[in-house]
Amino acid sequence: MSKPTVVSIADLEGGREAPAEANWLRGSSLLAWGLLGLVAIGLLGFLYRNSFSYLFQEWMENEDYGHGIFVPLISLALIWWRRDHILAVGLAPTWWGVVPVVFGAGLFVVGELATLYFLHHLSFWFLLVGLVLSSVGFPATRRMIFPLGYLLAMIPPPHMLQQSLSSSLQLISSALGVGCLQIIGVTAFRDGNVIDLGPIQLQVVEACSGLRYLFPLLAFTLLCAYLFQDRLWKRTVLVASAAPLAVVLNGLRIGLIGVLVEQFGKGAAEGFMHLFEGWFLFVLSLALLSLELWLLGKIGPVTSGKSNFAVPHRAPGGASLAPPLPLISGPVMGCVALLLATLAVSFQMTSREETTPPRQNFLEFPMRLSEWHGEPMAMERQYVDALRFDDYLLANYQGPGGPVNVYAAYYRSQRSGQATHSPKTCIPGGGWEITSLDEVLVSADSGVGNGFRANRVVIQKGEQKQVVLYWFKQRNRLVTSEYLVKFFLLWDSLTVQRTDGALIRLVAAVQPGETEGAADQRVKQLAAAVHPLLPAYVPD
Repeated sequence: MSKPTVVSIADLEGGREAPAEANWLRGSSLLAWGLLGLVAIGLLGFLYRNSFSYLFQEWMENEDYGHGIFVPLISLALIWWRRDHILAVGLAPTWWGVVPVVFGAGLFVVGELATLYFLHHLSFWFLLVGLVLSSVGFPATRRMIFPLGYLLAMIPPPHMLQQSLSSSLQLISSALGVGCLQIIGVTAFRDGNVIDLGPIQLQVVEACSGLRYLFPLLAFTLLCAYLFQDRLWKRTVLVASAAPLAVVLNGLRIGLIGVLVEQFGKGAAEGFMHLFEGWFLFVLSLALLSLELWLLGKIGPVTSGKSNFAVPHRAPGGASLAPPLPLISGPVMGCVALLLATLAVSFQMTSREETTPPRQNFLEFPMRLSEWHGEPMAMERQYVDALRFDDYLLANYQGPGGPVNVYAAYYRSQRSGQATHSPKTCIPGGGWEITSLDEVLVSADSGVGNGFRANRVVIQKGEQKQVVLYWFKQRNRLVTSEYLVKFFLLWDSLTVQRTDGALIRLVAAVQPGETEGAADQRVKQLAAAVHPLLPAYVPD
């Protein structure tokens, strides 16, 4: 008779378990971790369902971030290619992973209260890093530091930051475009973001700011720098060159469009030709980056037989299997419990009863204000669906000197995806260019009171010019800063359980033969007449 197989405790602790016992432990470990992984993925998917939907829409519809959809796939591929190096250092769950999970959960709550998807996306990244760290430990996480960090390249920056960056790049690109034209002998002058070619004027709109080159090139150069097996300073130079290269190429593109427009008319700046010019220069930028990589690779000593580009995929010594993880991991269970708590808090926030004071509907807003007579208008369904307000006012008022358009959007509850939209981010979407933006004092109607402050914006599209006046009414406050709007939204949500508010915007077109100052005076007069009536429709 054969003797029964005996497995000692020492054999198990030393990693010399019998084949049957080893297979059972490994299979049970994989099953337990697979179930935990599915639970974590399900919780994350449900928790971030709205922000994921918004992010995917940005990838699909916003050409500045079209590269974002490839970033998670690239990160997964990098981790897979380095799997043996990751496993070789051993997998050791650690409670330190709870720290980024707690921070990410806090960001999620703040983003939910302040209606900022950017904070949602950032919180997801922290939660993901925390789950990875708690699952595999510090040594293995260090081997994945770039793939995990690279995921940040898929997140669009906040709209306000994007608009500020876009405006700066538009001015730089316009100046470079005019410089290119003047170098080759084409007479061109710049007025803000308008390039004057004599009989033809070109407007450098937001879509031509260069962001469509900048963000994809930054993501691409970061990946190339990671794969580039060379000194750190060379990688730094490569990444740092992405921004100036994007700006210079965009200025060159604008100059090229100017030359083609002068030769073939405005059609060269539209349709297929305009699209082809953009793609051609983007391919040129990739070629220039490849040339830069080649030149950097030639600087300094070159290791014989070693490629500058390499993704190590085999661990030293041929190790490919890690010891089995424990069946139950306390750190991972703790992170899953925190996700459940965050989900419960999310349910509590979305289902809470907010205090909403009684108010009048904008349908009752008077159409006659002193010398002004208004005509209500209906907003197109596509804009109503996009803005998602609870009530709105849209009317054209005719008064001394000409018409003024009045728009007010009221939100009973401003939560994620349902909040006031800043004109600074919406105006460029209509092809308008912001030429000036400052804060002004609007005197009280009839000289009674101290007046109030509002944002004054001058916008231009071709030869059309408009003066825009707007401000935010956040409960009992009149706010001009979009950042303060988010702060007070968070504060009032926590302290008085109110997130209602409104955007008020008045627009006066500068009519032929009229000065900008006259339109400015007209819009201020109507703003002073509208302001005292607002508390009945937007409660304090």
